[in-house]
Amino acid sequence: MNRRQSLQKMAQGLTTPWLLKSSLIGGVAWGVTGCAGPQVADYSQQKPVLDLRTYFNGEVEAWGVFTDRSGAVVKRFKVQMNCQWQGDDGVLDEDFVYSDGTKQKRIWRLKALPNGRYEGRADDVVGVAQGEVKGNAFRWQYTLALPVDGRVWNVEFDDWMFLMDEEVMINKAVMSKFGVRLGEVTLSFKRRKPMSVKGQS
Repeated sequence: MNRRQSLQKMAQGLTTPWLLKSSLIGGVAWGVTGCAGPQVADYSQQKPVLDLRTYFNGEVEAWGVFTDRSGAVVKRFKVQMNCQWQGDDGVLDEDFVYSDGTKQKRIWRLKALPNGRYEGRADDVVGVAQGEVKGNAFRWQYTLALPVDGRVWNVEFDDWMFLMDEEVMINKAVMSKFGVRLGEVTLSFKRRKPMSVKGQS
């Protein structure tokens, strides 16, 4: 079972009538409270300063887990990334290996925009992913198309990354549908070779 299938399993719970009803209520609540959550600008003074084009350049490894709504770990995985930039255009070539031995590939194509903003595309991403960097933080939001029982569910991802030092970055992503939290993904990134981090004393 690969990452897509794991997410499908989480999303299947939404097909029950009572949860669909509660998801609509949850969506209203999420819309009301969403603005009160942290904003990337809150971290603008935090160091070391994150530069995506510097960090995601060359070979990067990551280790992660998927947790369901109850907090139970449903999948463990490792990622090997080969990252390259040409000016403002970057390619993040990701190879996943899961705890059950299955494998998956995803290729992100990123573009750096003015004022610390980024956009990105991948084959199973609906539309364009939008992100912003401030200080040591990067917020990355996108919608992933997941086929479930003959239908395609568009699952929202709210991704936060925090640069810890010149080698390590922590990533936490919340998955939701209709405002209902399906689960979370937590990763630890590590560069194979240290870099020079802007703003680090």
